[in-house]
Amino acid sequence: MWWLLTGLPTAPPGQAGIARGEALRTALAAGAGVGAAVTLALSFRRQRHQEITTAHATHDATERRVTELYTKAAEQLGHDKAAVRLAGLYALERLAQDNPGHRQTIVNVICAYLRMPYTPPRSPGPQRSAPSTPGPWQVAAPADPDLAEGERQVRLTAQTILAEHLRDERPDQRASLPSQPRHWPGMRIDLTGATLIDLDLAEAHLAEAQFDGAIFTGDTSFNGAVFTGQAQFEGTTFTGDTWFFGATFTGGARFSRTTFTGEADFDGATFTLDAVFFRATFSGNARFSEATFTDHALFPEATFHGNAWFDEATFTEFARFDGATFTSDVVFDGVTVTDFTGSRMSRAEWTQIADHPDHVWPPGWHTVTCPDGSTGLARQESAAGEENGEDAATAPSIPPEEPAGTEEKPRE
Repeated sequence: MWWLLTGLPTAPPGQAGIARGEALRTALAAGAGVGAAVTLALSFRRQRHQEITTAHATHDATERRVTELYTKAAEQLGHDKAAVRLAGLYALERLAQDNPGHRQTIVNVICAYLRMPYTPPRSPGPQRSAPSTPGPWQVAAPADPDLAEGERQVRLTAQTILAEHLRDERPDQRASLPSQPRHWPGMRIDLTGATLIDLDLAEAHLAEAQFDGAIFTGDTSFNGAVFTGQAQFEGTTFTGDTWFFGATFTGGARFSRTTFTGEADFDGATFTLDAVFFRATFSGNARFSEATFTDHALFPEATFHGNAWFDEATFTEFARFDGATFTSDVVFDGVTVTDFTGSRMSRAEWTQIADHPDHVWPPGWHTVTCPDGSTGLARQESAAGEENGEDAATAPSIPPEEPAGTEEKPRE
C-alpha cells in the first residue's frame, strides 16, 4: 500500500492527489478480492465438513435403523405364533431388498431358520408304523394340527423368499421390472441338514450351495439352475421326483451317498468340473440324456434300481462306474466318449443283466468277461491288444491310474 502511494511517478501539480486516490482504490479492490477468495475458501471447507458430518450421521442413523429392524425381525422368528414368524420373514425380505449390503446376512438368517430341526406332519391316509419319538436331529411336529400347518407355511414362505430372489430374471423380463431388480446376485446358501418341502429353485443362480445331509420332501426342482461355485449334495435324500434338467455346475458337483427315491432327471445338465456320484442310490429312473461331463464323471459303487439313460451324453474326460449296480435297462446310445477305460461294473447283479438286448453301450465298446468273473467294458478294436497278442474281443478294460484327488474314498 505504501508503495502505491509513494512509488507513483511525478505527476503534474494538481493531479498527484487524484493519482494517489486511484491507486488507493485499486489497492483496496485487490485486497477486497483476496479477502473474498479467502472467505469463499473457508466457506467451502466449512460446507464440505458439514456435508461429510451429515453423511456420516445419516449413515450411522441408517445403520442403527437397520440394526433395530433386523433385531426386531429376528426376534419375531422365534415367536410361538406362526403369523408373527411370517411377519418377521417379510420384514427381513424388505430389509434385504432395500439394503444390498445386508442381503447375505439376511439370507444366512433365513437358511439358519430352515436348518432348525423339523419333522413334517404326516399326510392323511394310511401310514406305516414309525417310532414314537423323533430322531436325534429332528423334533416332532406339533401335536396341534393348526400349529403344525402354521410351521409348514412359515417354512414354505422362507423357501419362496429365497427362490424369488435367487432366481435371475431373463433379459426379456427386465424391461418390465421395477427399477430395483428383485434378484440378489452372488448369494451363498447353507442348508446343511435342512428339511425342505417341495423346494423349487428352478433358474436360481447360486455362488455356493451347501445341501449336505438335507432331506427334500416332495418333488424338487433345480431346472436351469446355475451353480457358479461348489454344489454339495452329499448324504442328501430326495423323497420325490428330482429335476436338474438343463442345470449348469460350473464348480464341482458332489452327490456322494445321495438317495434319489423318485425319478432323477439330469437331462441336458452341464458339469464343468468333477461330477461325483459315489455310492449314490437311484431308486427310480435316472436320466442323464444329453448331459455334458467336461471333467471326470465318477459313479463308483452307485446303484441304479430303475432304468438308466445316458444316451447322447458327452464324457470329455474318463468316466468311472467301478462297482456300479444296474438292475434294469441301461442305455448309452449315441454317447460321445473320450476315455471310457476303467468303466468296469464288478457287481454280481451287473453280470446277470450285462448282455440284456435292451442295454446299449457307447460306440466302439462292448461287454467282456474279466479274469475274476465280473463284467467289464472293452473296445471292439484294440490296437494295444493286437500288439500284445491278445484277443480284442476278450481283453478287459484296465482302469488307468487315478489322478490325485479325483476319486472320493469311502468315509469311515
